[in-house]
Amino acid sequence: MSRTVYVNGQYLPEEDATVSIFDRGFLMADAVYEVTSVLDGKLIAYDGHVERLWRSLKELDMAAPCTPEELLDIHRELVARNGIVEGLVYLQVSRGSDGDRDFVFPSSDTKPTLVLFTQNKPGLADSPAAKKGAKIISIDDIRWGRRDIKTVQLLYPSMGKMMAKAAGCDDAWLVEDGHVTEGTSNNAYIVKGGKIITRPLSNDILHGITREAVLRFAAEAQMEVEERLFTIEEAKEADEAFTTSASAFVMPVVEIDGVALGDGTPGSVAPRLREIYIDEMRKSAI
Repeated sequence: MSRTVYVNGQYLPEEDATVSIFDRGFLMADAVYEVTSVLDGKLIAYDGHVERLWRSLKELDMAAPCTPEELLDIHRELVARNGIVEGLVYLQVSRGSDGDRDFVFPSSDTKPTLVLFTQNKPGLADSPAAKKGAKIISIDDIRWGRRDIKTVQLLYPSMGKMMAKAAGCDDAWLVEDGHVTEGTSNNAYIVKGGKIITRPLSNDILHGITREAVLRFAAEAQMEVEERLFTIEEAKEADEAFTTSASAFVMPVVEIDGVALGDGTPGSVAPRLREIYIDEMRKSAI
């Protein structure tokens, strides 16, 4: 059965959805995106995603395609039309098209392109992968410098995931100047002596919405958190590690570059944080 998607004011069967070949999202990766998870048919952490979307638009001097209230209505309508109980809503905003290709931005009256679609993900909360834990490799971080802006320039992260797959692993952590920045599509953490350690916010990493919530819940649970740089060697010597993202929540990491963490199974901190996060997100879902 075809999904219903949203393109520039219209709800359409996915096979009928099109955008211009001159759209700057296609030609220049001149676009930003957000992914919001759905649990029990409701959106979780929605306000944080919209706030970050508006920040990304502002940083790129890109016009908003609609109001936050209208965007919420579109999300809810797509969830309802597609019967999503557990899954994701993907949205993308590009600078649009003025009918040709040019490096120079189109005129300010060019309408942005707004696209949304859903992905059905049964078992999103009760993930077998989270019970097993992820194996990761480390790779050089060669991305552009504004990683805090959530753009669709995802070629190198995609390559990183393929490098991990080729190595028989699940994902990759990016390393710059000897220090871990983040994962290919997630924020990275290690745990040593019960202390949660993660890189502080800057232009070097994405300001994760799940990151913000998980660190807040950790503090409320009287867990010690330290925001500082850490090396990949330090990570290999950690008691445990994990990642956070909107689509995977809290994912334990059990191996880094072939080195098992602890006994090679998820420790106690990451599973507990995952449990807290899912419980709290269900309470605040809209």
